[in-house]
Amino acid sequence: MGDSLGLIKVTVVQGKRLVIRDFKSSDPYVVVKLGNQGAKTKVINSCLNPVWNEELSFFLKEPIEVLSLEVFDKDFLKTDDKMGHAHLSLQPIVSAARLRQILSVSSGETTLRKVVPDGENCLVRESSIACVDGEVVQSVWLRLCDVDSGEIELKIKLPKALVA
Repeated sequence: MGDSLGLIKVTVVQGKRLVIRDFKSSDPYVVVKLGNQGAKTKVINSCLNPVWNEELSFFLKEPIEVLSLEVFDKDFLKTDDKMGHAHLSLQPIVSAARLRQILSVSSGETTLRKVVPDGENCLVRESSIACVDGEVVQSVWLRLCDVDSGEIELKIKLPKALVA
């Protein structure tokens, strides 16, 4: 196993334009994974634009792994239906956190870098990584893959003391 870098907090904020998997709607929840760690949100009943605002915590280790998520429709009588998946490289936010330490940025708000959509992530649009009062924060909209529509908003935070 790799060296531990500390805790990373992933807030699953909301979903937008999720696909219908039941008769007229879906009952979505999100499973977030980082390596062999996983956590899931609560189920939001009959909603294609759910708001979760749930914070999930994971241990970040070297080598830096990809954050992945899957969205499911909760079913009671059969297996839950897949509503799409997405992934995000955490390397840019970890690099930004190390840059923050080098620059000794600890107060106010400073943009450290921007991340553009590419093959390493499922970003819908460009995302900024900023240092906000000592914490490194990134807000992202991820496009769900293998479905007709759907996006998930995440907020990712690294603690003030990330091991270099």
